[in-house]
Amino acid sequence: MAAALKLHAAQMRFPLRRETRTDRAAFVLGDSNRAAAEALDAWPDASAPVLAIVGPAGAGKSHLGAVWAERTGAASLKGAEAALVDLPALEARPVFLDDADQADDETLFHLINLAHASGGALLLASREPPALWETPLPDLRSRLDAMRVVRVEAPDDAVLGAVLRRLFAERAITPGDDLIDYLLRRIERSVPAARDVVERLDQESGARPINRLLARDILDRDAATGELFG
Repeated sequence: MAAALKLHAAQMRFPLRRETRTDRAAFVLGDSNRAAAEALDAWPDASAPVLAIVGPAGAGKSHLGAVWAERTGAASLKGAEAALVDLPALEARPVFLDDADQADDETLFHLINLAHASGGALLLASREPPALWETPLPDLRSRLDAMRVVRVEAPDDAVLGAVLRRLFAERAITPGDDLIDYLLRRIERSVPAARDVVERLDQESGARPINRLLARDILDRDAATGELFG
């Protein structure tokens, strides 16, 4: 009877999921992102009204930018969509521009100029540093080349392991240490890859426990079909 009840409880497990947090307390600090996090905690300042954070996809740039925007009351823009914003309305206000390398030259030039006005500041996030962005505008080129840059690296084991545990917790799942260790060896080193694998484990578990064996079955199957996480 006890075994039957246990099996029934496993079959009736509902996918409980808490809302994903993007506040500072939810950000996992480690060697891979410490320099950028500390730079943003102490910024902006009058000597450097423009700052770029750069690094690979899934390293936490958008999360850091969202935390900074919340703290400073900054307007949040994204890539080419920034061209649709009324730029004069952003005067004397901090701005966070994600996917900054996708913004058009004219918008980017005006945002940089606005950042130098009283009360302004501009945080840019992109994969490549501004010095590598292409532009035919000499004035913009000089500003991009002189811009202060801090780098976020791909998550290390400490960061990615903590991210995996947080993502499992959002679904009311407590993973074993062996599962976390196994996933760290198998998945791409990015937050999106961690999110994808946790979601797959939750969706495909059914009556099976969420453990290393289930993860191996899913990852081996994806490897065989070429559908690797990330």
